[in-house]
Amino acid sequence: MNTVPFKVIPAGLRLPGAYFELDNSQANTAQANQRALIIGQITSSGIATPNVPIISGGVGDAATQGGASSMLANMVAAYRLNDSFGEVWYLPLSDAAGAVAATGAIAFTAPPTANGSIALYIAGIAVNVPVTASQATTSIATAVAAAINAIPQMPVTASAATSTVTLTADNKGLCGNEINIQFNYYGTANGEVTPAGLAYTITPMASGATNPTLTTALGNLGNMTFDFIACPYTDVTSMAAVQQLLNDQTGRWSWQQQLYGHAFYAYAGTFASQTTLGLTRNNQHETIMGFNGSPTPSWLWAAALCAQVAVSVRADPGVPLQYLPLQGVLPPPVASQFLPSQRETLLYDGIATFTVLQDGTVQTENVITSYQTNAQGVADNSYLEVETMFQLMLEIRTLQAMLTSKYARNKLASNGSKPAAGSNLVTPNTIKADIIALYQERTDAGYTQNADAFAAALVVQKNTLNPNRVDILWPGTPVNQMRTFATLVQFRLQ
Repeated sequence: MNTVPFKVIPAGLRLPGAYFELDNSQANTAQANQRALIIGQITSSGIATPNVPIISGGVGDAATQGGASSMLANMVAAYRLNDSFGEVWYLPLSDAAGAVAATGAIAFTAPPTANGSIALYIAGIAVNVPVTASQATTSIATAVAAAINAIPQMPVTASAATSTVTLTADNKGLCGNEINIQFNYYGTANGEVTPAGLAYTITPMASGATNPTLTTALGNLGNMTFDFIACPYTDVTSMAAVQQLLNDQTGRWSWQQQLYGHAFYAYAGTFASQTTLGLTRNNQHETIMGFNGSPTPSWLWAAALCAQVAVSVRADPGVPLQYLPLQGVLPPPVASQFLPSQRETLLYDGIATFTVLQDGTVQTENVITSYQTNAQGVADNSYLEVETMFQLMLEIRTLQAMLTSKYARNKLASNGSKPAAGSNLVTPNTIKADIIALYQERTDAGYTQNADAFAAALVVQKNTLNPNRVDILWPGTPVNQMRTFATLVQFRLQ
């Protein structure tokens, strides 16, 4: 019997010569390309086709596709500050029909009595305007409006009338209500002081209404994989649409699709509103970073968080996602930063947390999912950590690659059969041995643990109803994350 497992060259070939057949069943070491997807609104100056995903050509390309001041372009810029290399796609959205743009204002009510400089921040973007003693408030308003409009990425358009600067969000919808307006963010210690005599009144951005509907856009993703999804919206309808996209029964985590992915959000609000949002969510395929008082809008927080997670997970999904710097994100003032006791509560209410270093760098603390209870409403921490989801994603894909490469065209026999070498005949026990060997390799590489327990609990058997199917129970254990040191200092006195 021929012991070489040819698939194409006939066993009874009579033609003379040397013939070669390629077999890649033992050579597959490829890893899935882990793409990121940024969902965001575009402006009328953007050239992208709404609701159709497109690969990113960089920050400049995002400004062209979405419009320089668009939510999408600003999210891409924030993402690239944190992940300069990974593959990124956009999912551009038009403003919703009937949506309303948020508006705000700065009214200058008294002129300066000394020369100086205005340090204005809009959505965390600095606008510096020099002023002179006794300069008319109408002149100051005109100069401020011109300075705002001169910044390409500025998400508002300014207009000056008498002594008031009116700001209108470039993208319509709820997003504009989050655009922060403030002076002297870095304070006197950093040289930001309102010129003497100058007085003003800020009307916060408000009245923005109606976010785009995501259903059509998400449906156009097709079968492309997107492991990291930055979503700018935390309204109920938008989050429900993304949850449906990623669900375990019919979505990207289902057995039919096997596409996987995880959504990243950020939510601006008080501690009480954070817990309110978190307790309404229960989804292992989403992460919500909560903050209060940052000049940086939530959609930029979401993009930065998504990018930092992507960089870490691509390198090793088991490494804990703590202490990752969110570049380009301005921290909330100290008074608005959540206390340790509050952050502990948030981590039990489905909200991820961060800390702020002395130099003002915002860094992740614990990046959790919003999953809190099982289907019976009982507390459940099995899907708590985001790392677990990405570890499972990797192990599924690794096992899938081995099974589909090595056993793509094999005959199946019951255990007890003794197939000759090269016969293309396998048994459940043959497959089981290969799975155990693969798991040991994964354990030796630091991705899984408890290899002996895995081998003892692994089940590989022929299906009783379909003799052409093998059923597998994979009892793997991903590695844990080193997060906390608890030390009892039991000191002695002499």
